[in-house]
Amino acid sequence: MLNQKNFKFILASASPRRKELIGHLQIPFSVLTADINEESSHTAPDLFALEIATQKGESVMTNLKEAGSTFAVSADTVVSLDGKIFGKPRDVNEARAFLLELSGKEHSVFTAVTMFLRIQDKVFQQGFVEETKVTFNNISDELMERYLATKDSLDKAGAYGIQGPSLTFISRVEGDYANVVGFPLSRFVNEAQIFFEKHLEKKDMWLNYF
Repeated sequence: MLNQKNFKFILASASPRRKELIGHLQIPFSVLTADINEESSHTAPDLFALEIATQKGESVMTNLKEAGSTFAVSADTVVSLDGKIFGKPRDVNEARAFLLELSGKEHSVFTAVTMFLRIQDKVFQQGFVEETKVTFNNISDELMERYLATKDSLDKAGAYGIQGPSLTFISRVEGDYANVVGFPLSRFVNEAQIFFEKHLEKKDMWLNYF
């Protein structure tokens, strides 16, 4: 019989920002990363992100050595403008090109989250995608170069991190701020509750299982 504290929580992401956000839940978790190509057959940004997030989680679940009840969570974030997907830039020059395209415009940030629940010999899966709108001011040449010099752009989708010096040119955020950081924590809490209740057929708060 499954009781509280039976589950292990795994974050299938190397992102320090996601690790920090998950840490706000005040429950124990471990980090396991997936080595995948991050390629998708989808061109729609929400479906693209969801497929990559799912691939990450599936890879971790496949390679999981430990037995027992497990809850694994993976995520992927993309920036999109007029249907074009902006991932992480390869270098400073590509980061500059990304930011020039986004300058003075509103774009969307999609973060897909996939949850995996292993109970005995069964694995259940569920995912969702959150969208947040972000508007940039026109980025002057000087401000652009000052931002690029911080190197903040190089490991982030769309070549910017909202929690850093890019705030010098972000004028508006419509939706979940944490989603732009890389993980829609508030929605995740609710989605995980629904997921646990569905498969455990209990109304206990899902956070109590860790």
